[in-house]
Amino acid sequence: MDPIIAATHTDPYPYYARLRAEGGLVFHQGLKLWVASSAQAVAAVLAHRDCHVRPAAEPVPKGIADGMAGKVFGQLMRMNEGERQRCPRSAIEPGLALIDVDEVNALVSARLITPDADGLYNAMFRGPVCVVAALLGFSPAQGRAISELTADFVACLSPLSDPLQLETAHAAAEKLRGHFVELLNDPGNKSSLLAGIRARFAGDPEMLIANLIGLFSQTYEATAGLIGNAMWALIKNLSLLRDSTPVDDLIAEVQRFDPSVQNTRRFVAAPCEIEGVSLNAGDVVLVLLASANRDPQLNESPDAFILDRPQRRSFTFGAGRHQCPGQLLALGIASATLSEILLHPPALDRLAWKYRPSLNGRIPVFSEYSPSPQ
Repeated sequence: MDPIIAATHTDPYPYYARLRAEGGLVFHQGLKLWVASSAQAVAAVLAHRDCHVRPAAEPVPKGIADGMAGKVFGQLMRMNEGERQRCPRSAIEPGLALIDVDEVNALVSARLITPDADGLYNAMFRGPVCVVAALLGFSPAQGRAISELTADFVACLSPLSDPLQLETAHAAAEKLRGHFVELLNDPGNKSSLLAGIRARFAGDPEMLIANLIGLFSQTYEATAGLIGNAMWALIKNLSLLRDSTPVDDLIAEVQRFDPSVQNTRRFVAAPCEIEGVSLNAGDVVLVLLASANRDPQLNESPDAFILDRPQRRSFTFGAGRHQCPGQLLALGIASATLSEILLHPPALDRLAWKYRPSLNGRIPVFSEYSPSPQ
């Protein structure tokens, strides 16, 4: 195993523990990059001003640089530093923190979730984007189309995507941009979320559109993983299916215990020292968020799944200037969706699963199988 393969391994957590024991920040000879595995090292890397989200020589991946997906990627706040990160974040983040939980619950409960693997897939991968689309003022039909386009667009974010997937991602980015152009020009839009974002945003309209597309893409995979890993926690521990189980606490502990985002990367922009280790410009640091969550220095009894865990701490949504601005929304959508699934749950003993191919995500996809005849 290595720190990248670990993201989709059946149980990477003993391996992460061994990495922490070897040192919080060490060089991996096979991958030719630094690995931050302890809570202290992860916090230090995420907070350091010289650890950037993209390499200086390649702000946009070469494979998508010449298409619309690359144009969107290059303007995303999560892929930028300085004002190109602060400007859209200052416009979008405040509104996400003010979204009414009851409104989210109502939007989720209005969706039909069938008690089978297909229904679970749609609840995980389609429903959350539809909720965000509705909050921005799109109609239900538009939301369904946008969820499909977002599924195609996120391919541009993965180094594992093939040329056909990248071509499809460019086309999806074009169509998503078109949807937002129409939305922003609609005088009848009643979304308080969108109105607040527009009032706070003072930059290029194309940057605003790109980051609204980015809001969909971040919702798509991270929330799907939250819901899916919560389902897997229920499969592994059926006692959690009690009516009295607090779903909000279950989702909160899942995002710490078995997060959908296992790692992220930082690129060293200038010589610096972190945790006593000298790093050079051009070095790459693989930041193991999931390992830090299981560090006993961060959480007591970190390998125990504790619903009412006091002072739960987690790096799943990042930290510092690039901490995910939609954390509360993602947790709210995941909790509401899981609550709806549990009203008519699929037969858990007939669900098979595998993780989506990924270098950093831990997102299960479920299917159904029939037990072998005795």
